[in-house]
Amino acid sequence: MTLLTSRQNPKIKQIRSLHKRKQRETQGVFIVEGIRHVGEAVEAGASIEYILYAPDLLTSEYAYNLLTHVKLTNTPVFTTTPDIFSYVADKDNPQGILAVVQHNLKPLAALNTENLSWGVAIFSPQDPGNLGTILRTLDSAGAYGLIVINQGTDIFHPTAVRASMGTLFWKTVAYTNQQEFAEWVQEQHYHIYGTSAHGREDYAAIQYQRPALLLLGSEREGLTEEQVDLCNTLIRLPMRGRATSLNLSIAAGIMLYEMGKQLVE
Repeated sequence: MTLLTSRQNPKIKQIRSLHKRKQRETQGVFIVEGIRHVGEAVEAGASIEYILYAPDLLTSEYAYNLLTHVKLTNTPVFTTTPDIFSYVADKDNPQGILAVVQHNLKPLAALNTENLSWGVAIFSPQDPGNLGTILRTLDSAGAYGLIVINQGTDIFHPTAVRASMGTLFWKTVAYTNQQEFAEWVQEQHYHIYGTSAHGREDYAAIQYQRPALLLLGSEREGLTEEQVDLCNTLIRLPMRGRATSLNLSIAAGIMLYEMGKQLVE
């Protein structure tokens, strides 16, 4: 097993570079950091290029059993020092293990009402924590996947990966543009439930029907008039206090659980 001790080592330099979106997109890989997250990647059969760990930081028996399993698959495993691991880690007080994993995005054309009978679509999300949390929440509610429209933050941002709590490796994620999305939903005959403070329908007072997509606007702008035109039904959360809005991932979670009560078979 190779010990990496220099910041100039190509693997160490690569991991550092993957903190930048441009490098994640160019290289087609991203960082998965932490025991649970690496474990989910392994269990889901993600395409792992290699694993790096620091024996002096890693104290989990589960993690060492995981490494034993990974070595049997001939996945490269490298060790390093605590200083070098802290240098490449995204978190303070790191657990001592990370993996470099290949992207697993789906093209929108590969999705249909059979493999994505209900899920979430979101326009231009800006907060990676929100994006990862929405993916985690839709998994908990029983939905099938996430479509990101018009770019925004990427699901492979380290914060988004952590916030997804491993669901990134189990749920479908696709990126697309507005025109392609509009054509696709028309072809597939999805029922689009748009979210807006100006929606006429209380989210809890309607009957949801498959195939369905909960359509979310960006954190700052919400849905534009053009995006609202894509919706079959515009729903809202009743605000009974002084607050006029909720965090996007919280609002999505409330609506997804209501949809799940009706749509999960």
